[in-house]
Amino acid sequence: MKKYVSEMIGTMVLVLMGCGSAVFAGLSGQTFMPIGTLGVAFAFGLSVVAMAYTIGKISGCHINPAITLAMWINKKMSGKDAGMYMIFQVIGAILGSTILYFLAKNYVSTTTHTGANGYTEVIPAFIAELVFTFIFILVVLGSTSKGANNKFAGLAIGLTLVLIHIVCIPITGTSVNPARSIAPAIFEGGQALSQLWLFIVAPFLGAALAAFVWRAIDTKGN
Repeated sequence: MKKYVSEMIGTMVLVLMGCGSAVFAGLSGQTFMPIGTLGVAFAFGLSVVAMAYTIGKISGCHINPAITLAMWINKKMSGKDAGMYMIFQVIGAILGSTILYFLAKNYVSTTTHTGANGYTEVIPAFIAELVFTFIFILVVLGSTSKGANNKFAGLAIGLTLVLIHIVCIPITGTSVNPARSIAPAIFEGGQALSQLWLFIVAPFLGAALAAFVWRAIDTKGN
């Protein structure tokens, strides 16, 4: 149970800090300087770094159902654990979105009040989410594998997420994490909910592809 609660807390922090940066960066009529795309990218990446070195020893710090799927495919965890991880990740994301919703509901934002994902063209969006999730999960698998410099895995994973957000934010707002997309869409409703399928299907496909590719190229078979 400690592993599941850790995943819940970690995902809550990721959604609150990452999506929160996007929401408050889009506030209008404020006196502070907006942080922009780079600031939002670093907020997501630094959230992962912080949680990796906080709960990594307890649960492995997946805080992303796509990572959990890849770990299950590569037989690094049981089906029961994978299912429970995903459930608690979504619960954590909902908690983060709940906090963010109440913090931001009285402000006028040029984005959304929960940092929901969205797109204008489905094909580029689908390709972006699939490819960037593939890259992200490949880094996760490689940096945590046997023989890798695991002490810096959290940093490598977090910085990769920063890089992905820099490129992908203009396309979809960047998901590469179904839990991160599900919770904000619940609060946002409307178009965010109607487009949610893409932010579940594409990341899961990208994660599965990364798991099979890593299994094929990993020389140590781990």
